[in-house]
This record gives sequence, C-alpha cells and structure tokens, in this order.
Amino acid sequence: MNHTKGGLVIFTANSHPSSRELGKRIAERLGVELGKVQVYQEANRETRVQIQESVRGKDVFVIQTVSKDVNTTIMEMLIMVYACRTSCARSITGVLPYFPYSKQCKMRKRGSIVSKLIASMMCKAGLTHLITMDLHQKEIQGFFNIPVDNLRASPFLLQYIQEEIPDYRNAVIVAKSPASAKRAQSFAERLRLGIAVIHGEAQDAESDQVDGRHSPPTVKTTGAIHPSMEIPLLIPKEKPPITVVGDVGGRIAIIVDDIIDDVDSFVAAAETLKERGAYKIFVMATHGLLSSEAPRFIEESAIDEVVVTNTIPHELQKLQCPKIKTVDISMILSEAIRRIHNGESMSYLFRNIGVDD
Repeated sequence: MNHTKGGLVIFTANSHPSSRELGKRIAERLGVELGKVQVYQEANRETRVQIQESVRGKDVFVIQTVSKDVNTTIMEMLIMVYACRTSCARSITGVLPYFPYSKQCKMRKRGSIVSKLIASMMCKAGLTHLITMDLHQKEIQGFFNIPVDNLRASPFLLQYIQEEIPDYRNAVIVAKSPASAKRAQSFAERLRLGIAVIHGEAQDAESDQVDGRHSPPTVKTTGAIHPSMEIPLLIPKEKPPITVVGDVGGRIAIIVDDIIDDVDSFVAAAETLKERGAYKIFVMATHGLLSSEAPRFIEESAIDEVVVTNTIPHELQKLQCPKIKTVDISMILSEAIRRIHNGESMSYLFRNIGVDD
C-alpha cells in the first residue's frame, strides 16, 4: 500500500548490490517502487549515472549507504544529485544514514576539516535537504546551508537490549572512554541502570613535538617580547593507568558508542572489564564500519556480541563473525521520507531526545 502522496521518486545511488538492500527495505515500507537508474563504473574507473525515468517537478530522495570504497560512494551521490537537479526535480533529499568523513570534523594541526568540504560539495551539487543518523559530532549540521535531520538509532538499540538480553536488569552501561560518557549516561538513564567509565586507555598517537606550529623557537628572543610577557607552555599530557570508574563485578557490561571501525579499543576495553569481573560483554553502536580484520579480532576477543544497525552494509563481516548482530532502522528512515514528502512535522521522530543524546 502506498503511504505517500504522488510525485515521490526514490533512487539508490549505489553501484554495489549489497548497498542497495536498505533502499529496497525503505521502498517496501513506503509501498513504492525504486526509481529506475543505472549507476556503474567505466573501465577507467569514472562513475556514470543514467536516470531512466522523468523526475521533473517531483520530490526525489537519493538513498546512499557507504560501501568499502567511500570515495566512489561520495562521487555516486554527487553525480546523481546533480543529474536530478539538471532534470528539473522539485526537491532533492539525500538519505545518508552514515555521513562519510564524519570523524574528520575538527582541525588537526596542518590538516583540514573534510566534513565541511563534503557538506559544501553536496550543497553545490543541488541537495536541498539531508537525512542522516547519529552524526559523529552534532555540530556537523552547521556545515550545511540546507536543513539537516539527524535521526537517532538509540530507540532501536534500547529495544534490542530490553528484548534480546534476558538479564539486562543486571547490566551496567559502559563508556570505553570519557569522551563517550554522555552517550552511556543517556542509555543508562533510559534503562534505569548504572554506568561505568573506562579511563586511561591509549590516546591518539599524535605528538605535538613533531609539529612545528607547537614547537618553541630554536633561539630564545628577548628583544621583541618583554620577559614578563613570555607565553606559558602547556604541561604535556601523561597517560594514566587504566582504571574503571564504577562497579562491573558480576554484571553484564554493555559498551555503547556511535561508530565501530577499528576494534582494538573495544577489544582492550572488553579485556579490562573481564578482569574486573564482568561475566558477559556486549558492544552496541549505530554504525558498523568493521574495517580490515575487525571480524576476526571480535571473534577472538572477550566480547560476546556486537550489535550494530544496518546504516552500513556488513553482510560479509557477519559471515566471518557470528557474534555480529544487526538491528534494522529502515522504519525510521522511511517515516522521515514520508513526513518530508507529505509536508508533516518531523518532531514526532525526536520525542524525548535531549541535547546530549
């Protein structure tokens, strides 16, 4: 049954079959057929997009999930959006459940804020609205000059905990670093559980000593600056020993985060929790990138189960590691598309969501 008004077209911008699965689920929930489009790579690795139906005066929604080749994913999205724009679509909404390059949203020494670049490219291509989920930093919304709806996957993960973990009342929500403590606190308050924070894990390997901007001058000059006006140096950080703030002995430990990519920190956290007496360890996150040897490391670790949503296709990783479980979030994405197309309020999808969620 069609749950939308007329004039809606949904495209999937992925040339890889496994990445189109989410688009099919969303289309089925909305009761519409996916739009006809060809997306493929030329022999010289150029991306080509051919839209095979009229989009003139219609609301177009382009669904794009991040494949292993993230740069190709971005180009597919940009070219399809631009093709819809030049075909006189009334509006073009991008549906990117995982926003690529979201970790590069802060200035790092002589680097760049790549998230801002990607946002500018999408707006320039012709995007008029963006639907995404659990941005790595909510401030990324400010990089766009178009409306951005940053949906949350936490209701689906909370439901999984309540329905699939029989003794979840004996659990404790764990933040693997102080940086993820707010997310852990949000889960703990909604489940009426305790919280624990792991402090002292390995920090970033970046060293200020190798960056000339942070280095003192080789020769101390006192002629230009008065001695009383010397700039004080910041005391260097010293990594403390690993400690767990909170009681996890005899409890189920549930580690929560937004992205699981390099699993080394999760494996180390699981070992620490096991040493402190946790008898079962779950890891829950919205985006399961699970790059490189992540499935093998998870399988060989103390982690009992890794739960992620289907914002990113990971069927191959699930075959390599049966500990990986998937939560479907196509329901909230399809409802967001329906509301935007029908001109309805989006506030229903953000009920009970606070600033820190």
